[in-house]
Amino acid sequence: MPIDYDQLMAARAVDQPFEYDEARAILYALGIGFGADPTNPKELPYVYEGAALRTVPSMATMLASIDFLDDCGWNYDRLLHGEERLELYRPLPPAARLLANSRVTAAYDRGTDKGAVILVQTDVRLAKDDTALFTLGSTLLARADGGFGGPKAPTLPAHRLPRREPDLVCELPTRRDQALLFRLSGDFSPLHADPKLAKRLGFSAPILHGRCTYGIACRAILQTICDYDFTLITGFDARFSAPVLPGDTLATHMWQDGNIVSFRCVAKARNSVVINHGKCTLAT
Repeated sequence: MPIDYDQLMAARAVDQPFEYDEARAILYALGIGFGADPTNPKELPYVYEGAALRTVPSMATMLASIDFLDDCGWNYDRLLHGEERLELYRPLPPAARLLANSRVTAAYDRGTDKGAVILVQTDVRLAKDDTALFTLGSTLLARADGGFGGPKAPTLPAHRLPRREPDLVCELPTRRDQALLFRLSGDFSPLHADPKLAKRLGFSAPILHGRCTYGIACRAILQTICDYDFTLITGFDARFSAPVLPGDTLATHMWQDGNIVSFRCVAKARNSVVINHGKCTLAT
């Protein structure tokens, strides 16, 4: 069934309930590499509830679902994340019940052979007192669903990186089994687990989730610039530019100008830019 443009643009989720607990917060942190050294006193609070549990800001991308679009007609197996834009109004608590309002803000037709671009916005608040928690903007690439008759995709603006050499670089390895662990945070697309499917779709092996790479970039900035203070990050935007293979070492290049950290991530062995035009906003 092809995408129905009018149905897609009318899709809404209102007060959709979600919840997470400390175990899920810990699982997310483990999934992006925290705790590799279990004796590191600055990382332990992200993976052990007895150490006054901290939350990784980028976990917000995994706390609400796009299942309100399940009947839109796309081929979910070929869906990729193109961008994530996150604005945090307060730090994520270690556990919470949430209410989310989601809608499609735009849908663009790139043509039969190039797929569709779908922009979704999700506003999330705490269920206990209706306090706004974060807003998430996602650009989704429905690679098998172009030609549905929607408007043509414009050139979407991107954060410009400084022209100078990076101020800081943080290299973090990924594990061969990292995608299998990260999928337990809520993204069960078989593209990240099934070798046969990955090869049918043109990849040499199951690829790492874009949102895992996004989380690793957040971890790099937490570690290198924020001294592991998760309350400092109030915004985190990034554009995915190439796939990551589990086992890649990711080098996060960072430029700090006031409270803005510009960044990109490079798969070191292949010299491939996998996240580009990154912008992390720090509390002033």
